[in-house]
Amino acid sequence: MKIKNIHINDNEIELSAVRSQGAGGQNVNKVATAIHLRFDIHASSLPLWLKQRLLSLPDQRISNDGVVIIKAQQTRSQLSNREAALQRLCKLIASAMVRSRLRRPTQPTKNSQRRRLETKTRHGKTKNLRKKVLF
Repeated sequence: MKIKNIHINDNEIELSAVRSQGAGGQNVNKVATAIHLRFDIHASSLPLWLKQRLLSLPDQRISNDGVVIIKAQQTRSQLSNREAALQRLCKLIASAMVRSRLRRPTQPTKNSQRRRLETKTRHGKTKNLRKKVLF
């Protein structure tokens, strides 16, 4: 499996077929179509920086031991569920590769400050006009 410039060996990904949950009639009771994917981050051949980023992700699919567990059971086909599980693993790793931009704090412009104060005074005048008139 290849994600951008990073290659993951197939022997690092453990796939096992299990029975699906939910409705589906006889097919659910007889055929193991759901796929459990297990990927150990610590034992993988990923670069160290990517391992650290994956482990720091706030994702419930990553256990405390550093194992990614994905269960795919959307379709009635084992092959398509396998592809879906691998696709989700790719998306997870790709999301860890994206580096967020640092926020540069900015100052409000003089014009925006002036406009804000003008709207505040205009709003205050409107509220003042709503008061009871005293004689």
